Amino acid sequence: MYLAYNTNGMVHHRLDEALQLLADFGYRGVALTPDVPHLDLLRTTERDWEKVRARLERLRLKCVVETGARFALDPRRRHWPNLLTRDAEAAERRMDYYRRSLKLAKALGAGAVSVWSGAPDAGDDPVAAFGRLVKRLRRLLDDAGKAGVEVCFEPEPGMLVDSLDRYRELRRLLKRGELGTTIDVGHLVVTEKGAPEGHLEEFAPTLRHVHVDDARRGAHEHLCPGEGSVDFAAVFGELRRLGYRGALALELSRDSHRAAEAAAEAYRKLAPLI
Repeated sequence: MYLAYNTNGMVHHRLDEALQLLADFGYRGVALTPDVPHLDLLRTTERDWEKVRARLERLRLKCVVETGARFALDPRRRHWPNLLTRDAEAAERRMDYYRRSLKLAKALGAGAVSVWSGAPDAGDDPVAAFGRLVKRLRRLLDDAGKAGVEVCFEPEPGMLVDSLDRYRELRRLLKRGELGTTIDVGHLVVTEKGAPEGHLEEFAPTLRHVHVDDARRGAHEHLCPGEGSVDFAAVFGELRRLGYRGALALELSRDSHRAAEAAAEAYRKLAPLI
């Protein structure tokens, strides 16, 4: 296991400077969210991606590609269009964004691309939305197989697949064993009963990526370690027991205004636990 940091928490920094800061603090990886300030997939080219890969290699930073950019596809609606969208033409914009993410991951030598369902439109039938999600995820997995890149799925509060129960249902309907799992430790406090570490063993066979943030029971707010109820020593100990070897990626998107301070503070608190 190794500590990484999501660039969605460094949106006021240039990407090359953000990567340098993370390496200076001691991080061994980056969860790179291609977004308007960082490798905008609609504005950058493979030549730009190659430069970032060279920098990652110089800094010895491993990489996973995230896809949570809020307004990358529509300046008015957050995370829209998504994999549930009824408008087929709009949904293809999301699929194209994910295909570009696969190409980016390949170019960067990233271990995986992490995705989520999105939230249904107002008045949409949840069953029909689930069906569209399954159909489009299968297409995405086909594309990922051709690209040689792994796709991981994250349950996200506020979206259609918002909990572990919904995620179990998705996997049952999808019937695609190659789909990896992304788990956000803080989300487990928000949507599940009991301690977060108690939910990890079930998903260990497919667990490829872990988001790290603190949280308070029932409130979906990403907090710095020590500000919520997560016992990170217990979580990391369980992940170690389960043989997890991937990233522990801090996701502190609400702390971009103090990114250097937040990243340094989180590293100081969590590095001794690994």
